[in-house]
Amino acid sequence: MIHAADLADLLSGRIGSLTIAPDGALRRDDPPPGAIFPGSFNPLHAGHLGLQRAVVVMTGQPVHFELTVRNADKGELPLDEIERRVAQFRGLYYVILAAAPLFVQKARLYPGRAFVLGYDTALRLVNPRYYGSAEAMTAAFAAIAAANCRFFVAGRLIDGRFHTLADLTLPAGYEQLFIPVPEHLFRRDISSTELRARAANQQP
Repeated sequence: MIHAADLADLLSGRIGSLTIAPDGALRRDDPPPGAIFPGSFNPLHAGHLGLQRAVVVMTGQPVHFELTVRNADKGELPLDEIERRVAQFRGLYYVILAAAPLFVQKARLYPGRAFVLGYDTALRLVNPRYYGSAEAMTAAFAAIAAANCRFFVAGRLIDGRFHTLADLTLPAGYEQLFIPVPEHLFRRDISSTELRARAANQQP
């Protein structure tokens, strides 16, 4: 169980992360070693698990899920919603809670780590509009590179076409930070949005 005091410390910045082990044990500022797979996990689905396994195969290292409790666009998740999403991992996987919605913040929080993301997230990551300017984006990637972080990017089906890392315009000088997840290792044409819509349609 997550205590309100732990969440308050996370949101205030007094701690950077809160790790919940499969058995429910809590660790403050002690994320387990391995790559980080950030997301909202609403819900956790087979696509997430397949991508996790693919990067484990590629790296030979563990991949841990990170639930971002503060979203850059949607604000903070309430405690009951965090508990609901964390329950999906219980008994199966570590899940790390963090209040760092931006990857430049995550790089400072997890130096030397790799991040796992899908094409749609990578598309926003390399778009200067989300930084305010091209110069701000370049500064962010300079900080990410200085923290020795990198990105594993999986493809995604969009409007009937499977898009991959090769379809993105990467920031000049930082192309080496991005590693494609081969389609033969991972492809799942499924999304959390679609699953939520299906669930809503099935309700009486």
